Formats: sequence, structure tokens, C-alpha cells
Amino acid sequence: MLPHQQGTDHVRRALRNLLDESPALVGRTHRAQQSYWYCTPAGLAEAAASGELAPTTGRTTGKRAASKTGLRGHGLALVDTVIAFHQAEAADRADWQVEGAHPTPAGSLVPDGVVLLADGSSAFVEIDRTMSYARLVAKLERYDAYRNAPPSGRGNAARAPRSHWQETYAGPALERPFPPLLFVFAPAPRRAAPGTREGAFHNRARHVGGVNYQITVATTTLPLLTRHGADRPVWRVVGRGEDRYALAALPKAR
Repeated sequence: MLPHQQGTDHVRRALRNLLDESPALVGRTHRAQQSYWYCTPAGLAEAAASGELAPTTGRTTGKRAASKTGLRGHGLALVDTVIAFHQAEAADRADWQVEGAHPTPAGSLVPDGVVLLADGSSAFVEIDRTMSYARLVAKLERYDAYRNAPPSGRGNAARAPRSHWQETYAGPALERPFPPLLFVFAPAPRRAAPGTREGAFHNRARHVGGVNYQITVATTTLPLLTRHGADRPVWRVVGRGEDRYALAALPKAR
């Protein structure tokens, strides 16, 4: 973490000595031929101990290092989510794509993450800490626009033209439905508790077209996810009451 990088949103230096930790303390994605590293508080504390951060008074903690480098809590919550999936063997830590753009008629859709699950299917993942309910619902509507996007390309005699999501996630024979959308509500200062925000989101999301039929929307809180695991009954499905489902038991979209 070089001095001129401390003002950026994401930590970009590879902390190689943390790669052998179990679970790994860093995650990696490529963007424009540059590597971006999303570190846990433990990784940030390790970077501070390396001497490459500007000296500070007192003991440097991961939280303090995060504030000094500009790393947002959103990134830390995303890493905690990746680790929860990895520990539950629901998805390998390497099988994540972060902030990849998806085309829709309403503009580009940028999920916080797309994960390849252990069963070979995919899921979209959104982390919420500080977004308003209106913005959360607007993003959900953007997913509906992505699902409804017209086919791209002309197809051929053997195969009709397919939309971007069908080409990317449905497989060659369209055997998979639209990937489920997983919202993880994380704690944040001066915000309502994650469980409170989760409930308020359900009240609004169930009115979005396609939800509970063409799109499966499931939610959890980061404390529940990290305490019990991504594969346990921690997921509440929009339109299905307050019951919690295991990841493998989520209802399939039509």
C-alpha cells in the first residue's frame, strides 16, 4: 500500500504473505489490466505492520488502517461475504467476479459480485450498508430490465438469438433460470440495524415486477451469514414470508 495509493477506494498491493492463510485474507479481481485487492481488517493490519503505511501514533488496527487508506466498509463486507461462502463450501473464493458491467436497455447494470456456486449455477450478490431503499429498489428494477433485455445477435438455424444473461448464465440448452439475486445487509454507523433494513426492503421489493416469479430475490444479514454460514437457512425470500431458506432450497425462478 504505497503512499500515493492511500487515497484510493481499494487496496491494490498484493499482500503475498497472506495468500496462504486459510481462509485467504485477500480477494482479487482484474480491471483494465490492473489488480485490485480487497483486504480484510487483518490484511490491513498486516500492511500497516510492514512499514509501508505512514507512521501513526498508538497501535494500528485493521479498522484504523482502513480509515487511513480510504478503504470503504462496503469492500470489507464483500470480503466477509466471500469468506462465508468459501468456508461453507458453497463457492470457492476464486469463483467471484466483482463489479462487472451487464448491458440493459435502461443502462449498464453493475452487480457488487457474481458468484459461481458449487452446483455450477451462478448468483448475483449485492451488499448494502448505506444505500437508500429507493436506490435498492431501483437496482432491483435494473435487474428486471436485464432479464427482459431483447436478444442480441441474429442466432442461426440451430439456435434462436439469446439475451446476454441467457448467453452468460443459462448454459447451452437454456436449462438454468435467471440467477437468484442475493442481498446481504451489513452493519453501518448511523444506520438502522441490518435486520430492520432487511424487513423494510422486503416490503418494497415484493411490488417490483417479476419478483417471486421470474426473479428470485433472497436476503440475509451479514451477522447471520458469518455466524451460521451461507449454506444454512439464513436466506429470506421476497414474497415468501419470514421463513429462512438454505441456499440450495431457494425457489427457482420461472
